[in-house]
Amino acid sequence: MAVHAHPDDESSKGAAMTARYAAEGHEVLVVTLTGGERGDILNPAMDIPGIRDRMPEVRREEMAEAARILGVQQRWLGFVDSGLPEGDPKPPLPEGCFALVPLEEPTRKLVEVIREFRPHVMTTYDENGGYPHPDHIRCHEVSVAAYEAAGDPDRFPEAGPAWKVQKLYYSHGFIRKRLELFREEYERRGEPFPMEEWLKRWRTEQGDIMARVTTQITCSDYFPKRDDALRAHATQIDPNGSFFAVPLDIQQKVWPTEEFELAKTRVHTAIPETDLFAGIEDGQVR
Repeated sequence: MAVHAHPDDESSKGAAMTARYAAEGHEVLVVTLTGGERGDILNPAMDIPGIRDRMPEVRREEMAEAARILGVQQRWLGFVDSGLPEGDPKPPLPEGCFALVPLEEPTRKLVEVIREFRPHVMTTYDENGGYPHPDHIRCHEVSVAAYEAAGDPDRFPEAGPAWKVQKLYYSHGFIRKRLELFREEYERRGEPFPMEEWLKRWRTEQGDIMARVTTQITCSDYFPKRDDALRAHATQIDPNGSFFAVPLDIQQKVWPTEEFELAKTRVHTAIPETDLFAGIEDGQVR
């Protein structure tokens, strides 16, 4: 089960991993906590009449197509996008948005989905949300709370029989070392690195996220599906944007994995890992 804040997050964070496990026959469920209603149109080609005024419907259509491409199931949790506040000082969050809903409410709803789907592994974001969007931070809080509560029969008894998820992972995608290795490959080829300015702007004060990574999943064969799923979110993803700046052949050669941090586990496993199901008995994995 991969828990995400908005539609399109499932295609930019751990998408190739989910596509790989789905292709290998595992049941994979993406849970999308909000509808992404406050997302702007980030692809100029989609800034056309009839899109902005039906954004919630369009984003659902995009999500359905992305899930089809990845080969995963998908469930909406039904909360309202908080938007990304900008300015100094930042404006208050909109009333009724996901980030302001009491934690208990989305936790109960996610517990219900966990107990119904009965996953062995969950993925979500770390305490910083991957980046500090209020919905991403709330997604982390809800996921951790639901991981703990789902296995406790005294918590939310109306949500179904208790189910203990065996492992909880944080997805890590913003890795400076990855871009540095891409740049080295461009230098070897005698070509300019298309993300040089982006790399120069990288803030380094938070340290090296690779120090937190425990698990690397080889999934480069599924990078094309990841990219196709990203492009399915046409209002949010510019096909000429930075997601696609580095050609697939370089990505597959230089960095063929997606990265995760084992945050909580109820089974014994050895670090580093190359499989999210490491330590879970074969008979349990589905």
